[in-house]
Amino acid sequence: MEQKEIEKELEKALAELRKNDERKFDQTADLIINLQKFDPKKNQINIFVNVPFKIKEKKICAFFETKQKSVETITPGDFKSYSEKTALKKLVKKYDFFIAQASVMPKVASTFGKILGPAGKMPSPALGILMDVNEKGIEEIKEKINNSLRIRIKEPSVKLAIGKQSMKDSQIIENIITVYNAVLKVMPKGNDNMKNIEIKFTMTKPQKVRIK
Repeated sequence: MEQKEIEKELEKALAELRKNDERKFDQTADLIINLQKFDPKKNQINIFVNVPFKIKEKKICAFFETKQKSVETITPGDFKSYSEKTALKKLVKKYDFFIAQASVMPKVASTFGKILGPAGKMPSPALGILMDVNEKGIEEIKEKINNSLRIRIKEPSVKLAIGKQSMKDSQIIENIITVYNAVLKVMPKGNDNMKNIEIKFTMTKPQKVRIK
């Protein structure tokens, strides 16, 4: 199917979702891309996708040499406070994203790697490591993080939050198309690996969207 046709199918699905009862909170719009003929063990996919419209303000924590006003900071002097597993688990739950100064990365890896790695929250060169820490650099990286989604494919489907109910349909659709195209690009068999799309709000049943 052409992109325009997929967009029309998404419009129909969103119209159906909006017929459901209103909730007292701003529901999240979830996207599910179902894959086929795809083995996640053979094809380990871990990518960042920049979406046109911010989904939510992410809670960011930084590992820097010195404390900074514009972001919550953990300095090497604080590292010993996280020697207990409980403290590490709380830290991982509290923040959506971690960034680091390049000079402290070896210490970050040895202190926090065991818990941040499996959670997919380890600061990465793709998005999250700063050579020099300054106000401008911090603001730029925060903006990038707030407009980016990390996609790690561990099963034959991709599930992620793609927007909020309060967003315009056109914005949700643009975010979906951006992610869909990014996933399609990294699929070993391209379109043959794509089965269908489902979208839902937090409290609704999913709506299937044809892509072929």
